[in-house]
Amino acid sequence: MTTPTPDGKPIPQFGSVKFKPLNTQTPCCADGQCSEPQPLTPPSDDARRFSWHVQGMDCAACARKVENAARQIPGVSQVQVVFATEKLLVDARVDVREQVEQAIRQSGYTLTDSHSPAPVASRPFTWRDNLPLIGLMVLMALSWGVAQINPPLGEIAFIATTLVGLWPVARQALRLIRSGNPFAIETLMSVAAIGALFIGATAEAAMVLLLFLIGERLEGWAANRARQGVSALIALKPETATRLNGDQRETVALSELRPGDVIEVAAGGRLPADGKLLSPFASFDESALTGESLPIERSQGDSVAAGATSVDRLVTLGVISEPGDSAIDRILRLIEEAEERRAPIERFIDRFSRIYTPAIMLFALLVAVLPPLLTGAPWLPWIYKGLTLLLIGCPCALVISTPAAITSGLAAAARRGALIKGGAALEQLGQIRQVAFDKTGTLTQGKPQVTGISVAPGLDENMLLRLAAAVEQGSTHPLALAIIERCKNQGITLPVATNQRTLAGIGIEATVEGETYLLSAPDKLPAAILDETTRITIQQQEAQGQTVVALVRDNQWLGTLALRDTLRPDAKEAVQRLQGLGIQGVILTGDNPRAAAAIASELGLEFRAGLLPADKVAHVNRLNQHAPLAMVGDGINDAPAMKEATIGIAMGSGTDVALETADAALTHNRLTELPGMIALARATHANIRQNIAIALGLKGLFLVTTLLGITGLWLAVLADTGATVLVTANALRLLSRK
Repeated sequence: MTTPTPDGKPIPQFGSVKFKPLNTQTPCCADGQCSEPQPLTPPSDDARRFSWHVQGMDCAACARKVENAARQIPGVSQVQVVFATEKLLVDARVDVREQVEQAIRQSGYTLTDSHSPAPVASRPFTWRDNLPLIGLMVLMALSWGVAQINPPLGEIAFIATTLVGLWPVARQALRLIRSGNPFAIETLMSVAAIGALFIGATAEAAMVLLLFLIGERLEGWAANRARQGVSALIALKPETATRLNGDQRETVALSELRPGDVIEVAAGGRLPADGKLLSPFASFDESALTGESLPIERSQGDSVAAGATSVDRLVTLGVISEPGDSAIDRILRLIEEAEERRAPIERFIDRFSRIYTPAIMLFALLVAVLPPLLTGAPWLPWIYKGLTLLLIGCPCALVISTPAAITSGLAAAARRGALIKGGAALEQLGQIRQVAFDKTGTLTQGKPQVTGISVAPGLDENMLLRLAAAVEQGSTHPLALAIIERCKNQGITLPVATNQRTLAGIGIEATVEGETYLLSAPDKLPAAILDETTRITIQQQEAQGQTVVALVRDNQWLGTLALRDTLRPDAKEAVQRLQGLGIQGVILTGDNPRAAAAIASELGLEFRAGLLPADKVAHVNRLNQHAPLAMVGDGINDAPAMKEATIGIAMGSGTDVALETADAALTHNRLTELPGMIALARATHANIRQNIAIALGLKGLFLVTTLLGITGLWLAVLADTGATVLVTANALRLLSRK
C-alpha cells in the first residue's frame, strides 16, 4: 500500500505508520573542493545508477576522497558514498564502470560488486596487516638506541627509519594528487617529514610518521566496528522462509517472497517479511521495532512487522511487503539516510592542512628566494631562514595536540565505564544540551517484575505465587518468567501442573493438585467474579503503568499480581546530575502511554509514548533544531534515532546493533556515568583549544623572531619540540580528572 507525496512519489507504509522520504542533502566537500548539496535520490530518467562496495575507507574524510575521485570522470552526474554501509553510488548517462573502478583503485581503495555479499566489516588482529606499523616502531626504537651510542650514526638510522615510514604515505599522497585530492592529510605528512629531514630534524620526522600510522590504524578499527552494527540489522531476518503452496511446504529465499504469499513461522522464529496474521491468535515479541518490553497479542487479520518473533506457537501469515521493503529494511534505510544527512566529520588537521600546509610552504619559499632576488641580499642567510620557517611550519605539535587530548579523554572515560568511539564523538558530546532517553532497558531494568500482590481472604501471598507460577510453568512469556522468578527468589517449591492450555484472548489454564486454575487479565473475566473494591484497586494499578493478572478457581477470585518494568537504581541520580549540567531530558518510547507516564513522573521528565522508529527520528529532528541532542537507547528500534541525533549513546546491555550504531556506550550499564561522560567531553574540548593555542602561538612567536634574525634552526627545533611536550603534558591532565 502506498500514498502519493506532493511530488508524486509513493511513501512506503506499514500498518498506519508512514515512512516519509528524508531530506538527505549534505554538503559534498572533498579536500577543499566543494559542490552543491546532493540529495540521496534515485537517478533521473536519462541516467543509470551503478553501485559498488568500497573497501579501505577508515573515516568520513576517506568517503569524500572516493567521491571526489569518481566525480572527475566525464559523464558522471552524481556521486554518493554511504559510509555506514560502505556503498558507492554513481549516476551517469553512459557506462562508466571501468573508469570508476580504475579511478578508485588509483586512489588506494578497492571496489567490489554491490550485488555480491558485503565484505566483512572487521577482521581480527593479524601480524601481516600491522607489519608496517610494527616494523616502524622497531626501527624507531633501534634508531633511538643507536643515537644514544653514536649520534652521527643515529642520524643516519633516523633518516632510514623516516624513509621506510614515508614510502607508503608518500605513495598514497601521489595517488590522491592524481585523483584530484592535492592537499589530503597524506600530503601534509609527506611534506612535514621531508621538510624535517631537509633541515636535520630526523628523529622528529620519524616520530610524526609513526604517530600518523598509529592514528590511521585505530581510526580504521573504530570505523569497521561502527559499520558492524548497521550490517547486523540484516541478521534480524532469517535467510530463508517457509512458503505454503496448498498442502506443500517449500523453503525459499527472501527475495522470492511476494505480497500474497502464505508463509509459516515456528515458535521462536522471526518473521522474514511484513505479514498479516492468518492464524486465529498469537503473541509476538516486537521489541526489535517498538521497544515494547512485553509481547503483543495479535488477532487474525492484524499486521505484524518483519523481525518480530512468534513467542509460543506456530503461526501462518500472508506476506504484505515487497522484497527489500519490510520494516527492517526501512530501519536500515533510515540509518543510511541519517548517516548521509549528517555533516561529514573530517579530522581537524586534514581541514587545517588545506590552508596551512600550502601557505607555510609558499611563505618559506618566498622568504628564501625573494630578498636575494629583489634586494641582492646574500642567498645563504635567507635560505637558512626559509629552512627555519619550514621547520617551524612542521605540524608536529599540531598533529599531536588534538589526538593527545582525545586519547587522554577517551582513556579517562573508559576507566569510568564509558566507551566513546573517536574524537569527533567526544567533541560532539561536549556540545550536548538535551538528552532523549528510550525507556525500556535504558531508564528501566528491561524486564517486568512483580510489584504488588493482592489476595482473597483465607489465602496468603506465597500460596497465590505458588499457584500462579505452577500454572505458568513452561511458558516463555515475560510475565510468566517474572512470576516464576519471584517464586525462586522466595524459595517457593512449585507443584506439578497438568492439562495446560492457552485460551485465545483470555489467558492460560492448568490443573494443579486436582483443581483447575485460570490466570487471566482482569478485563477478560466475567464481571461477577471481581467485586467493586478489587476493580478500583486494579484500575489504580493499571493507571500507574502496571500490568495486572488475576488467578481464578471455579469462578472464584483468589488474588491478583501486579507487574511492571522498574526503574534502574541510578536513574534518578543521573537525571538530577544532568539537570545540574544544564541539560534537559525527555523520554521517547514505544511503550504504552500509561507505562511511560508512570516512569516519567518518577523522574520528572517529559515523555512521548507509542513511537515507532520513524516517529523517534521525527522527534529527534525537531529537538535537534533547538539544541544539540544525545539519544540514549539500547534496542534496534533506537538505532535510526541514535544516528539522527547529534550523538547516539547505547547502554552496555543493549543489542549489538544499538551498541555498534551508537557513537558512545555505557559499558557498565551505569546511567550515572552519562553526566560524568558529558562533563569529561567538555573538559576535553577545552583542552584541545588550549593545545591548539599553544602550538600555533609558539609557531607564530618564532616565525616573527626568525624573520627578525633573532632565532635560528636550533631554537626552531626547540620551539617545535617544546610545543609538542607542552601540549602532551596538558593533555595528560585529563587522566587525573575526577
